[in-house]
Amino acid sequence: MSAWETVIGLEIHAQLSTRSKIFSGSATRYGAPPNAQANLVDLGYPGVLPVLNAEAVRMAVKLGLALGAKIAPHSVFARKNYFYPDLPKGYQISQYELPIVAHGALEIVLEDGSAKRIGVTRAHLEEDAGKSLHEGLPGVTGIDLNRAGTPLIEIVSEPDLRSAKEAVAYMKKVHTLVRYLEICDGNMQEGSFRCDANVSVRKSGAEKFGTRAEIKNLNSFRFVERAINYEVERQIELIESGGKVVQETRLYDPDKGETRSMRSKEEANDYRYFPDPDLLPVELDAAFIDSVRKGLPELPDQKAARFVKDYGLSAYDAGVLTASREYAEYYERVVSVVPESPKLAANLVTGELAAALNRDNLEIGASRIDAGALGGLVKRIADATISGKIAKEVFEAMWTEGLRADAVIESRGLKQITDSGAIERVIDEVIAKNPGQLADYRGGKDKLFGFFVGQVMKATGGKANPAQLNELLKKKLAG
Repeated sequence: MSAWETVIGLEIHAQLSTRSKIFSGSATRYGAPPNAQANLVDLGYPGVLPVLNAEAVRMAVKLGLALGAKIAPHSVFARKNYFYPDLPKGYQISQYELPIVAHGALEIVLEDGSAKRIGVTRAHLEEDAGKSLHEGLPGVTGIDLNRAGTPLIEIVSEPDLRSAKEAVAYMKKVHTLVRYLEICDGNMQEGSFRCDANVSVRKSGAEKFGTRAEIKNLNSFRFVERAINYEVERQIELIESGGKVVQETRLYDPDKGETRSMRSKEEANDYRYFPDPDLLPVELDAAFIDSVRKGLPELPDQKAARFVKDYGLSAYDAGVLTASREYAEYYERVVSVVPESPKLAANLVTGELAAALNRDNLEIGASRIDAGALGGLVKRIADATISGKIAKEVFEAMWTEGLRADAVIESRGLKQITDSGAIERVIDEVIAKNPGQLADYRGGKDKLFGFFVGQVMKATGGKANPAQLNELLKKKLAG
């Protein structure tokens, strides 16, 4: 594999969170009965005219500004001509030569902690096609046009990605960004966020790109990684056995874990692009672009940098906490309760809370412990009312029973023992019961210190203050 270099470019399709479609007044709500949200414009009836949704334009500009890209003051919609049953007009309205956004970039963090800049060639507006249905329809294909005309922004990367892991990191970064901007809900199961991956291989050190295959409609991060890895291996094996990679479109089969050929890859001239005569060019003035810029939220990278600076967090923790806007907001609400303990708050949010959410398959917005209550638990760890170990028990009770930290601590008698005299008495009892271990410790077996700590903790029900215990135990064991 080291003799080969992988080259990947992603085309990410993000469904814009508008209430109506890009060229018609039909709703975009997910889950409606088939064809319940398709009017005459979506159905491609003769004589009807598309009208551009201004909110879709505003969202596209918002994305372009967040990518540091050039916003085109003049962009044009084109007809992309091809025949497919779920495309009633016989063409898709998209943008080709003059897209609304061009020449941006995103920075991703690699596994070794280094950063890499990934170029964004363009981001253009287009309408989605309908959907072909086969389940429960033996021998026929059903067509649902609810998605036809749904607004999409297609984000096309430069071929700067060199591994499946880099591709996933980039896709996750775009996913985070569109959700921060509130232009896409990012729901991959519902098809709101998906990508096509262009994959090729070339000999290490070669300048010319290899022949690429495009893997269509990948709708999970796991599938993206698996599909790319499979495709890379397939292409290398094919070339090394004397074959040639052909330019084609492929589909990923998650059940078999493999890609398979779908059709030969079309070139741009196969689509016979030409400007749509029913739509005027989009003209954007500086005042409009500035108004969108003023409405931008704090972006993920900016927020992560602030978390490092203001809260003293590691870059890794800041990255985890800012992976979603909701997660970051939850953390900051916790910190507002305990401003003196931001690191402790981060540990609890990324540790116990994240594990509980993951276990119960919940989003942060559905957490069974609100930020104020979690802040109360952080307070009790910070003021040594309970130890970090006991905090796990308190957290679990809060999560399952809906109680506040103080109520759990009081009802279960979990207050930490901070009375030095009381801790010393227990230490004395433990040492008296274990003369052999004491002799071994004093004979040089330092690891037995942990044994004595464990015995004292067991005797106190885990309530002895760890710092005090360690200090007192060292003195006692030293004699």
